[in-house]
Amino acid sequence: MWLLRLRRLYRRARARGTVLQQCWQQALPSTASDWREVTFLVCDAEMSSLDPTEGELLSLGWVVVQNGEICLDSAEHHLLKASASVGQSAVIHKLRDCELQDAEPLGTAIERLITLAAGKVLVFHHAVLDMAFLNLAAHELYGVPMLLPTVDTLALEERLLRRRQQVIKAGDLRLQGCRSRYGLPDYPAHNALIDAIATAELLLAHAGKRAGSGTLSLGQLL
Repeated sequence: MWLLRLRRLYRRARARGTVLQQCWQQALPSTASDWREVTFLVCDAEMSSLDPTEGELLSLGWVVVQNGEICLDSAEHHLLKASASVGQSAVIHKLRDCELQDAEPLGTAIERLITLAAGKVLVFHHAVLDMAFLNLAAHELYGVPMLLPTVDTLALEERLLRRRQQVIKAGDLRLQGCRSRYGLPDYPAHNALIDAIATAELLLAHAGKRAGSGTLSLGQLL
């Protein structure tokens, strides 16, 4: 977390007067804290392309995990107004141009996400992709990246398999591939809210199994 604090300090002047400044003023959780004592905001995004310089965010979904439990009443799903046709990406996420024509502006949803993220740890499955889009959006809106603590369940599962010296086959690190190792059920894929809930369940299964009857620190998940 010290590096994150340093990066925030370096960009503090640029973030002044924005929702990010308010978010950064909230204390970061200690990496020594047991994972059950940390509040997580588990998120997922659907995009029109895997390249953040070519595609755009089409939907965001999230749910809070607190005290080791998923708070379903915190779940939110936001469809985002697109500036161009979703094209062939509709085959994957099933979002059509007509559904996004009068959808929510990106800035409104990003501001809501950042407001809720204050004092929490973000969680994604394949955080590199989602955060690339979110940081680009934050740069466009506020002139700075989000700089929020993030857990990546894909990276956690990859490290776990490599420690076990298991061969990683195609699909093993996909969200459902990871969930299946814990006996979690299949969910329809590529809906931002459903994927966020599925990722939250994976986080609980992964952390619970690693902690066992003992503890697992936040630092061991980062």
